[in-house]
Amino acid sequence: MQGKVVLVTGADGGLGKFVTQAFLDAGATVVGTSTKIQQSAFRNDRFTAMAARISSLERAQTLVNQVMSCFGKLDVLAHTVGGFAGGSTVADTDDATFQKMMDVNLNSVFHMVRATLPTLRSAGSGRIIAIGSRAAMEPGAGVGAYSASKAAMVSLIKTVAAENKDAGVRANVILPGTMDTPANREAMPKVDFSKWVRPASVASLILWLASDAGIDVNGAVIPVYGTEG
Repeated sequence: MQGKVVLVTGADGGLGKFVTQAFLDAGATVVGTSTKIQQSAFRNDRFTAMAARISSLERAQTLVNQVMSCFGKLDVLAHTVGGFAGGSTVADTDDATFQKMMDVNLNSVFHMVRATLPTLRSAGSGRIIAIGSRAAMEPGAGVGAYSASKAAMVSLIKTVAAENKDAGVRANVILPGTMDTPANREAMPKVDFSKWVRPASVASLILWLASDAGIDVNGAVIPVYGTEG
C-alpha cells in the first residue's frame, strides 16, 4: 500500500483503530476521521487526523476537499462508521430511533460515496470498503431499524459497484457478526467473547480488498461471523 492515500471514517472506533493501524503497517498514508479524533491517536508520520462530521454531503465534501488539498489524491475509502439501537419491536420503534439508524448507518455512507467517487474514479483503481452487519442479511426480533439501515447500505454499495466498475472502482461490503470490542464486552459481559469476530481479522480483510490482490472482487457481500451460532 505504499504510495496509497486511504481515508478511514470512524478511525478511532473499536474497529477503526485496527483498520487504521493495518493500513499504516502496510505503508499507506492514512487520513483518519471522526468527530473528535486527534493527531495523537496514532503515532505515525503517515497518519493525519481530520476531525469532521459526515452528516451531510456538504460536510463530507469538505472533508474530501481537505484530503485532496493535503495529499493531491485519494485511493481508498474505508468506511467503518456505524451505530446500534435495539430492544424494540418494529411496532414500538419510534421515528427518532429509526431515523438515527438511517442517518448513522446509511446516510453517512451515501454522503461519503458521493463525495469520494469523482476522485476515486479519476484514480482508475479506487476502492470503497464499507462495514455492514450480519443483521443486514439475518434480521432478528428487536433490531428492525438497525437491520433495515444495514440492509439498505448493502444495496447501496452493490449499486455503486455496478455503476463504477467501468472506471476501475471496486466497492465491497463486509458483514461482521458481533465484534470483540471494549464497548461490546461492556454491553454483554456474560457471553463467550472467544466466539466473537476479532477486529484485526476484519481489518486484514479490508486491507486485502484495498490491495492489488483484491482487484477482481467487486460488489461482494462478505460474511465474517466468527464462531457464533
